Amino acid sequence: MAIIESIPNVSEGRRSDIIDRLADAIRTTRGARLLDYSSDPSHNRSVFTLAGEAPAVATAVLELFAQAVESIDLRAHRGEHPRLGAVDVVPFVPLTGATMQDCVALARDVGAAVAARFGVPVFLYEDAAVASGRRHLEDIRRGGLEGLTARMANPGWKPDYGPGLPHPTAGAAVIGARRPLIAYNVNLNTDRLDIAKKIAATVRQSGGGLPFVKAAGFRLEHRGIVQVSMNLTNYEHTPIIDVFEAVKREAARYGVSVLESEIIGLVPTAALCAGAESRLQLAGFGPDRLLENRLRDSA
Repeated sequence: MAIIESIPNVSEGRRSDIIDRLADAIRTTRGARLLDYSSDPSHNRSVFTLAGEAPAVATAVLELFAQAVESIDLRAHRGEHPRLGAVDVVPFVPLTGATMQDCVALARDVGAAVAARFGVPVFLYEDAAVASGRRHLEDIRRGGLEGLTARMANPGWKPDYGPGLPHPTAGAAVIGARRPLIAYNVNLNTDRLDIAKKIAATVRQSGGGLPFVKAAGFRLEHRGIVQVSMNLTNYEHTPIIDVFEAVKREAARYGVSVLESEIIGLVPTAALCAGAESRLQLAGFGPDRLLENRLRDSA
């Protein structure tokens, strides 16, 4: 049995009725296991984690798209997090018995189906990427939804599947295959967004910081604080504790303390060292946040 994980990111984090319908679209798909989901009102974004064999995962993701395209109008969407679509990003990740090539094939099949069924243009990324310059999510997303129509007018930005213009209410989708990553946030005990952005610029790889770290600074309006939001794309090379200590060290330079950190979605057990919960000041963390535990419990 080849198990594939998918982690769709959806541009809705405030309306609980819609979030529940999105979760139910996955939960009611035969063979798909909804492992986790969480929402953030400041980002106005929800992250879902599901797993199963390829056909079931594909069906669940398409049902999620059906609900999202019907329920989300990006013309009225406001949130801190950058986005291109109602269903913004859909990665597929190989787990037990699955290969990266399995995930690449699934990403391309689902991308074609999304474009055909919903009229949403699809860009492929990471290992599923076909076009040069589109491997990295940040390169595809640069300029945001607001600049997407102008960019798609360039022949070099023709989508991999679907129409040559964004869907009027659902935008575009980025679908791909990648290795596991950790979505990790460090919340700071200040409301100064400039500090969060400076720390993010220092710790991320593109700024000369830690390898395999992508980072940005955001304001969490609903809490009156700011956040350094990160994707850790190779936790074996750059451990999560090193990232936490780097952010903490940079924050101290500005006279700011770390309030807490948080993992969005699930995390492989191997990514956490002994005593990680206390050392990382993890909020709301327990054994149920471990990917292997969720897979076992949902079997």
